[in-house]
Amino acid sequence: MQIPEKLCDGHTSLYLVTYNTVSTTAPAQRLQLFGLSRDICLDVLLEGPISRADLARRHDLTPGTVTRLTAPLLRSGLLAETDEPETGSPGRLGRPSKPLTFVADNHHFIGLKLTGEAITGVLVDTSATVLRTDEQELAGRDVAGVTAAIAQLVNRLRDSQLRGVGIGLGGNVQADGVVQRAPFLGWQSVPLADLVSRELGDLPTILSNDVQGLTETEHWFGTGHGLDSFAVITLGAGVGYGLVCHERLVTSPDYGVGLIGHLPLDSIGPRCPRGHIGCAAAMLTDSSIAATVSAGLGRAVSFDESLDLALDGNPLAAEVVAASGRALGRLIALVANLAMPQRVIVTGEAVRLATIAAREVADGIRLNREPLADEIDYVVEPVSENDWARGAAVIAIQHFMLG
Repeated sequence: MQIPEKLCDGHTSLYLVTYNTVSTTAPAQRLQLFGLSRDICLDVLLEGPISRADLARRHDLTPGTVTRLTAPLLRSGLLAETDEPETGSPGRLGRPSKPLTFVADNHHFIGLKLTGEAITGVLVDTSATVLRTDEQELAGRDVAGVTAAIAQLVNRLRDSQLRGVGIGLGGNVQADGVVQRAPFLGWQSVPLADLVSRELGDLPTILSNDVQGLTETEHWFGTGHGLDSFAVITLGAGVGYGLVCHERLVTSPDYGVGLIGHLPLDSIGPRCPRGHIGCAAAMLTDSSIAATVSAGLGRAVSFDESLDLALDGNPLAAEVVAASGRALGRLIALVANLAMPQRVIVTGEAVRLATIAAREVADGIRLNREPLADEIDYVVEPVSENDWARGAAVIAIQHFMLG
């Protein structure tokens, strides 16, 4: 049994640091020590600065073991000591130890959000802090053309610290980086991750569903961090759903096929393109809300204009937006009733609906929630294309950190 010598070609990795340090130990012990080093790195990244004493308590280790495990991580530049000495150790002899922090800027990642019209890209450090952004229009949706456009954008964003690329898109993505189904691109069974990686000189490339990336961003760096469970509902061109339970993302081969989009929410609502009455796709997507208001007014209006008309007191727009708000409240209540998360995060390009129709959202929750149950902790968070791209970068960071 061998621990891989490299995670990213030509660059120091967590695997390599640990392997070189404990290469004289038995294979099973090497894997155990690697797991501990990885967990310590994650704690410092997500919770730091943190003391060695706290790390020892968290992982039930002796201070000497923590010192031995962190020494190579310090030498490699993955971790560093802060300037402030540790506190809370009165009477301790010798030189005071300093809390550890993760050196986020030594490793960079690119995240890409792929739509049918363009690619949005961000360069981030290991803490998912955005360093640069860029965009690339698509001339078409053929696989070769999109792959070339991705490579052009990556090459404009990349720097010498780049360790990997994450690509997020709306659709069903397999674990091996194959786009099983992406309706907005008209793709089926496209090995996009391998194609892009080869185009970029075998740079590690990770493909994921875009809602998965957004959910993992909330998990590691957002309002879901530190929670045992939470759910994410996204509103926009579609309705997406992500769930973290026992601090792990819940996944399935069907992730990204739009399962939640056809959940019935309003028995007298409009029909979705598949003929379902009042489902989530018919009640909550930006295009469906705009189409319903447009049909009632006899002229084309956009989603944002529909919300503005509702705010201005247009009775038809107000009725449509109110019905969608109640449907959103019902969806939040159903998610909370079934998954029982500690928090529900509502986000996406069309999340303004939750603000404009806040009273109706509250009504929808109340009507579909057991009165004896705890009040649902739900938050509304706006999102941009850069946030979707950042989510893809977080998936790449996770692969770098977790292996």
